[in-house]
Amino acid sequence: MKFSISPRHKKRQRMLGIISFVAVIPLVLSACNSSSGSDASSSATESDSASSGDAPVAITLITKDSNNAFFVAMQAGAKAEADALNVDLTIGSGAKDGDEAGQITLIENAVANGQAGILITPNGPGVNDAINKARDAGLFVIALDTPPNPADTVDITFATDNITAGDLIGQWAAKTLAGKDAVIAMIDAFDDKLVATDYRRHNGFLKGMGIQVDATVPNFVDVPDSGEYNGGKYTIACKEPGQAAQDESRTAMENCLNKNPGINVVYAINEPAAFGAAEAIKAAGREGDIMVVTIDGGCAAVKSLSEGSPIKATSQQYPTKMASLGMKAIAEIARGGEKPATTAGLDFFNTGVALVTNQPVEGVDSIDSTEASSICWG
Repeated sequence: MKFSISPRHKKRQRMLGIISFVAVIPLVLSACNSSSGSDASSSATESDSASSGDAPVAITLITKDSNNAFFVAMQAGAKAEADALNVDLTIGSGAKDGDEAGQITLIENAVANGQAGILITPNGPGVNDAINKARDAGLFVIALDTPPNPADTVDITFATDNITAGDLIGQWAAKTLAGKDAVIAMIDAFDDKLVATDYRRHNGFLKGMGIQVDATVPNFVDVPDSGEYNGGKYTIACKEPGQAAQDESRTAMENCLNKNPGINVVYAINEPAAFGAAEAIKAAGREGDIMVVTIDGGCAAVKSLSEGSPIKATSQQYPTKMASLGMKAIAEIARGGEKPATTAGLDFFNTGVALVTNQPVEGVDSIDSTEASSICWG
C-alpha cells in the first residue's frame, strides 16, 4: 500500500439516526465507532476474506481541506481501512474549504491514473463537471459528508442528515430559551455559492427553532428577519459567511456583535466556525449570556462543553464511518460486488447523528459529553 499526500492538500439508546447498514456492504466501523468486541472481530474476518487474493484497488480520497479536524479524521479513517481492504490509497484536498480548482485537479489525476473510484467531500458545484467526466471514464464516485447538487452528480453519498443535525440544535436552543426573545446570529460558510451542508444545516436550525421554513429546498430559505419561534419571538440579527473556518468566523461574529449587541443565540455551520464565534464572544466579555450551537461532534468541542465555553450544544457526526463505508463500497464494486443503496426516503446513505449537550431539555433526545467523548474524533 502507498499513501500519496497532495500538497493541495435512560443514554446511548438515545443516539439518533444511527441506522442499519445496507446488506450489500460488509461493514467495519472505525475503532471510535465500534460497538463491541465480537462485532469488531466479525467485521475484521469479513475484511480479510474480501481482500484475500484480490488485486489492489486504487482509490483517491479528496477532502475539502487538510486542516479541519473533521477531514483529518476522515483521512485517518480511510488510511486505517486501506491495508485491510488491499486498497492503494491516494489522499488529497483543496487548499481550503471552498477550493474547487484544487479538487478538480485531484479528480483529473485520479482519472489519468486509471483509478477505480473517488471519495470526495465536494467544495462546491464547480467540481460537478469533473465528477461527471470521472464517472464517464468508469470511476465510481462517492460523496462523503456533503451531498452535491444535484444528488445524482455522484453514484451515492454517505453523509449525516444535515437537516436533522440542524433541527436538533434548533430544537435544543428553542427549549433552552424557554420563551425568552431570541436574537440570533447565523454564521454560515458561504454567501457566494450553494453547498448542501451549508444550507441544509442553516435551514434545519430554523426549522428546529420552530420558524416556518421548508428545510428541503436546495438553497437558503428566505424567512422574515423577525417573527415567532416555538415559545417566543425571534430576530435574526445577522447572517455572515465565516468560510467554515475559525479566523474568518471570529471576524464574522465580531461583525454581528457590532450590528446588534443584543445577540443571545449563535448558530455556527461547524465547529471551527463555533470556536471562532466563541473567541469573539469571550473578547467582548459576553460568555455568560450568549449560547453557541453547532454541528460536528469533534473531541475538542465535546470537551469544551464542560469547560465554560459559550458552545453549549453540538450535533455529532461520524467522519471515520463515512470514509470506512466509502472505501468498502468502492473496493466491493471493483471486485464485482453490488452497488450500495441509499437510505429509504433519502437521496443519500444516512451515517447518523446525535445531539451532545450537558444541559439536556425535555423532549429533545441527547447524550452528554462523557458519552460523546467515547465516540468523538479529532
